[in-house]
Amino acid sequence: MTLHAETVTWNRGGSLIVDGVTVTPAQGATVGLLGPNGSGKSSLLRLLNGVVRPTTGVVTLDGHDLTTLRRRDIARAVAVVSQHADTEVDIAVRDVVRLGRIPHRGTFGGDPATDDAAVSAALEHTCLTSKADRLWHTLSGGEKQRVQIARALAQNPRELLLDEPTNHLDIHHQLELLALVARLPVTSVIALHDLNLAAMFCDDVIVLKDGRVVAGGKPAEVLTSELIAAVYNVCAEVIVDDARRRLSILFEPGPVPVIAR
Repeated sequence: MTLHAETVTWNRGGSLIVDGVTVTPAQGATVGLLGPNGSGKSSLLRLLNGVVRPTTGVVTLDGHDLTTLRRRDIARAVAVVSQHADTEVDIAVRDVVRLGRIPHRGTFGGDPATDDAAVSAALEHTCLTSKADRLWHTLSGGEKQRVQIARALAQNPRELLLDEPTNHLDIHHQLELLALVARLPVTSVIALHDLNLAAMFCDDVIVLKDGRVVAGGKPAEVLTSELIAAVYNVCAEVIVDDARRRLSILFEPGPVPVIAR
């Protein structure tokens, strides 16, 4: 079993933010949440994490309603990497990553040996072992995002939720970060703006507009010129390289022209 959302809606302040969305990722898959600003991507991630309760529908973890589970139990299975993570306290990378062990600590603390092993494994997975003693404020934006992923991995989660993790990163760090996420042994759901990155790294994509799912499936099946025009109001040429199994999207400047009828 894994983390599922079944026909969830979320009404906030009289506005329908998420409208009847179902998410059932395959175990170990990387799923991209796509859509323009305000389409409900971040809100859906909050529902999947149990931070907010759906107005209708249900989010389940291993078949159990998320609203019936303790936050500690959810955090032992589901880790979150947000868009912006910062602190005024200048602490070492290793200590940031160790924060991921908090859900596994009981009343009398955790097992230091187990915690150390989890932190070391997370640092190694993210190629941060050599930077373990660096201070947070000396890191680049890409390095900080990798540290946040390492912190999430230290939780030993089965599910990883990422909200626009490539924002404010240069191309090199965008590619590096998503390649890292795609090879992790967890189920990942990632909110993304860049369609080419989604096509390159996601096993499946879900396209949202106005809080509703308008398409879902393999990137090559979903990301068509027609869908991009309808959802994003831009013209795009979609090129499929069958030999390399690669999808590329070339955008035209300006909005979709209105054709008089």
